[in-house]
Amino acid sequence: MKKLLLYFSCLFCFYVIGGNPTFAQKAKVEPVDLVYPLVDAANSRWFFFNSATRPFGMVNLSPDNAIEADWNAGYRYEKDSIKCFSHVHGWQLSGIPVLPTTGDFKGHLGSNIYGSKFSHTTETIKAGYHKVVLDAYGITAELTSTTRVGFHKYTFPKSAKSQILFDFSTFLGPSDTQKGFVKKVSNQEIEGYAIMAPTVRRPKTLTVFFVAQFDKPFDSFKGWRKGQLEEINNSIEGEKVGAYVNFTTQAGEVRKMKVAISYVSEEQARLNLTSELPYWDFEKAVKDSREDWNKWLSRIEIEGGTDIEKRRFYTDLWHALQGRRIISDVNGKYSDMTGPERLIKQIPLDFQGKPKYNHHNSDSFWGAQWTINTLWHLVYPEVTESFVNSMVMMYQDGGLIPRGPAGGNYTYVMTGAATTPFIVSAYLKGIKGFNIEKVYEGLRKNHFPGGMMSKAGYEHNTFKGGGIEYYLERGYVPHPLSKTKYGFHQDGSTQTLEYAYQDYTLAQMAKKLGKKDDYELFMKRATNYKNIWNADIGWMWNRTLDGKWAEPVDILRYDNGWEEGNAAQYVWFVPHDVQGLINLMGSREAFTTKLNTSFEKAQTHDFVSGKSHYKETLEELRRVYINYGNQPSIQTAFLFNYAGSPWLTQYWSRQVIDKVYSGISPQFGYSGDEDQGLMGSLSVLMKSGIFSTNGGTSPEPFYEISSPIFNKITFHLNPKYYSGKTFTIEAKNNSSKNLYIQSAQLNSQALNKPWILHETVVKGGKLTLNMGEKPNKSWGSKPEQAPPSMTGK
Repeated sequence: MKKLLLYFSCLFCFYVIGGNPTFAQKAKVEPVDLVYPLVDAANSRWFFFNSATRPFGMVNLSPDNAIEADWNAGYRYEKDSIKCFSHVHGWQLSGIPVLPTTGDFKGHLGSNIYGSKFSHTTETIKAGYHKVVLDAYGITAELTSTTRVGFHKYTFPKSAKSQILFDFSTFLGPSDTQKGFVKKVSNQEIEGYAIMAPTVRRPKTLTVFFVAQFDKPFDSFKGWRKGQLEEINNSIEGEKVGAYVNFTTQAGEVRKMKVAISYVSEEQARLNLTSELPYWDFEKAVKDSREDWNKWLSRIEIEGGTDIEKRRFYTDLWHALQGRRIISDVNGKYSDMTGPERLIKQIPLDFQGKPKYNHHNSDSFWGAQWTINTLWHLVYPEVTESFVNSMVMMYQDGGLIPRGPAGGNYTYVMTGAATTPFIVSAYLKGIKGFNIEKVYEGLRKNHFPGGMMSKAGYEHNTFKGGGIEYYLERGYVPHPLSKTKYGFHQDGSTQTLEYAYQDYTLAQMAKKLGKKDDYELFMKRATNYKNIWNADIGWMWNRTLDGKWAEPVDILRYDNGWEEGNAAQYVWFVPHDVQGLINLMGSREAFTTKLNTSFEKAQTHDFVSGKSHYKETLEELRRVYINYGNQPSIQTAFLFNYAGSPWLTQYWSRQVIDKVYSGISPQFGYSGDEDQGLMGSLSVLMKSGIFSTNGGTSPEPFYEISSPIFNKITFHLNPKYYSGKTFTIEAKNNSSKNLYIQSAQLNSQALNKPWILHETVVKGGKLTLNMGEKPNKSWGSKPEQAPPSMTGK
């Protein structure tokens, strides 16, 4: 292990300073320099890997080593060839693949033919930058970006036949290219669009418009259709088409290209280009991207820990700021896909004429209550506010607040009203830059028939798979609901637990808004989790349509009423009422024993269902009590705080960090599905020593305390939202062995409970944790010291 640490420390030095020993003594290593984009890159999902991109960038430009898949596509570390460089890697989004080539043109033959071998030894990847050598062509390609523009720098060999191709016959990530159009505007500019075909998740087409500009004129503009070269007169349009520009290069000649995209029009793509990237200085763009990332990452400052721990921390934080992408243009124009026809609309402008917020693409907010609810709301509240406004705008456009939109489309990804806790938590924490009455109206609609609780996953055409009518009538959703599968994730017991929690969160907003009747209604519904508690077996369990308990009982069986999990994992899914769950189990001691036993069993398989998504899909590896490679049970380590055993929260959270969220290997990293920064956010929170089981949705939001791995963590707060400048967590005498809190002080006053109010944190101050090797079992263990729950102590 010591040899491995030494190796990575040396690798770290070389990576940051390019192997220059003189520079190494002078270089100041900043958070952006610590990001290691290759973490888990061997197991990439289409939208997982990022290199040439900005925070939440519309463009995220990177090589594609594999195509034609949502999983196992995009950049895959162990593949030895590059098919293309494409500009969009998002949740159900893809588009605009390009590649520079030399020699006899082969682009019309497909990426399996025109793609190029490459080597990691000549590759450089940093936050906002990617460099790779295309061995087949002797071309060095460098990539960077602004938010909406990809910037390419290609160094060519001597060649009478150099080209840059645009392939609109490809199947990128989750979707095929249905149609393409490319037009020559001048001998230094082309424009066009790609229509990306529908997917099982995104039910409508998606048009990606682009404008490409070149720093030097090209000699000719040519194209192909359905695998055959074709003479064209300045444009080509249709199925399975492509285009390329030709030119002659000298040895070492540099050619630069800017590719801007828009989901609105070519004119808007050109506006994005001229607004964000009016110059041709590639090195300046790389520098600007680095500085941009560094500002975002520097909002959390860490001290202590190993080089690898620091690198992994900022890599996780980097992931938390990716994936959920901007889809509106620089002037606020956006494509509304919620109705029968695509409409072009405008985000409201501020007094300076700038959009008040961005429109966003996003995977589900399923599990966000334990991840970005806490991280974004505390550290990036302006991001939270933008997302909430985006959701409300989509409600005004299409009639529903989404739980995972794709390019303006509703997708109905996962289940429940998953965005309710996210929005409620923001409001309760004082993030209120949105129309609250319209927000409440939309959220309330989602909790009744005709809203999001009516739909199972990807249920595009009906409102039946959610089982909301049964939930309202009986207090639970039966499983199986019917012989018909209306959508994915039609798992009644999970839906019951989700709805009860989400009802509780909406009740808190109703109370704040003075809506007494709604408050009482939703608080009553929040107790519905009890209706699937099977006291005879001591676990949550499925109830069938006739109201009986399902047989046979197998609490480790995956799915079968449990969404991407099992009954053993979901028994802990009562975020709003942990005390009520303790009461169902009989006592704090019984609760602690059951939970601790689950962790002891989970420790034998490192708390995950295999170390990659492929392993996670194997049935034999799914029969586990706790899985930190997916969302359903990632709150479990913090539940000991509620049951009088905070020391076990401190112990098990450290063990999970060590086994699941440590190291910087391309082969490992998130042990399943990172889900657009959710698991990166979780890792950041656990390593910082704070968490929120109920997602910050109690009347007074609070954070639970665990065992941070760093000696000092400083949160630099946004002054536009919070009055305090910084909040610091200092862990004295901290180490891998000294992981137990002996005592604590909050702003120099003794703190004897394992939680603190959000209001206290954002006023600024300091939490001091005095650490030791043996647990202090009396600290924070009294019933009155436990974090609040819906049920009183």
